[in-house]
Amino acid sequence: METSGKKLIEVSHVTKQFNGGAVKALDDCSLTIDRGDVVAIIGPSGSGKSTMLRCLNLLEVPTSGTITVDGVDITDPKTDIDLHRRKMGMVFQHFNLFPHMTVLKNITLAPVQLGLYTQEEADQKAKALLERVGLADKADEYPIRLSGGQKQRIAIVRALCMEPEVMLFDEPTSALDPEMVGEVLDVMKDLAREDMTMVVVTHEMGFAREVGNRVIFMADGKILEENSPQEFFDHPREQRTIEFLSKVL
Repeated sequence: METSGKKLIEVSHVTKQFNGGAVKALDDCSLTIDRGDVVAIIGPSGSGKSTMLRCLNLLEVPTSGTITVDGVDITDPKTDIDLHRRKMGMVFQHFNLFPHMTVLKNITLAPVQLGLYTQEEADQKAKALLERVGLADKADEYPIRLSGGQKQRIAIVRALCMEPEVMLFDEPTSALDPEMVGEVLDVMKDLAREDMTMVVVTHEMGFAREVGNRVIFMADGKILEENSPQEFFDHPREQRTIEFLSKVL
């Protein structure tokens, strides 16, 4: 992966309001994400975690503030956001696979349509990625034949096939049955070991502690605390953090 310095994403004083300012989903949030970081964003429901993640690739457009990715201000209206979204793989809570397409077609559709690969090249890459996540035998299946955990692993492969510089995960395990959570987290752990930059909104405290190199705690639209996993979980500083951890650990 080419690198142009260590800093990959810089969020500066970002605010996001809904309903004409009645709802402040994000309130003056700033953070920096370096290449190779695995950042876990945690916090209570409604704290702004998913809004923050969706702002990183402008699925939500900030009301104010700037977001710089690889040195380019993506909040500038003149920026070709589609070009920058190619650098950002996004995996949602729900898998968003096309039901009428095979697994292989789901994975290769975007890179072929965008001219990144020929169909043959995309098929080869997709099959290699499927092998990597233990689903090589599912290439010709349709999504209806897959379990939730398998669908989510396919969604991760689909994002990886675009060769992103950063992977954004929005609660990727929260729609899964408990026994399927591990198989998705294992794939994410493998990516972390390979230095993939990842920003993960998650309720999985074990993942945040084991795999993240930074934990960000959000509440009421604000970033209240940020630290290494060990410091964050063992020595939380903010009262709101202490209250939250007492309920989830």
